[in-house]
Amino acid sequence: MMLPTALDQQLRQDAGIPHAYYQILATLSAEPGRAMRMTRLARLTGTTTTRLSHAVSNLEQRGWVLRQACPSDKRGQIAQLTEAGMAALRAAAPGHVAEVRRLVFDHLTAEDVARLRDITAKLVPPLTNSK
Repeated sequence: MMLPTALDQQLRQDAGIPHAYYQILATLSAEPGRAMRMTRLARLTGTTTTRLSHAVSNLEQRGWVLRQACPSDKRGQIAQLTEAGMAALRAAAPGHVAEVRRLVFDHLTAEDVARLRDITAKLVPPLTNSK
């Protein structure tokens, strides 16, 4: 819990956004067309659809995300990262990456990182499949 809190504090101070918003922007940036269904985005960012909807509303107000109806399922919605959102992510990323390095990777050897990767590979699947 201490690490996410520290990362949230850095992003709020340096980029003016909470870590949850950064995760949403980063997740969308990695998708084809920088877009995905809201339900999948909620699952990948580890939040509820209600919290995600509130966050996306705030990101829409900033002009960083667009929300539209899903063409194949009118009940679903698609969130899409805008160019302004991509610019905000690019601006926030260097400080965030530096903070992750400072807090985590600067204290680990290459062997530690390899072990962390192996352990994470075992932990992530049950966490992502249970939602």
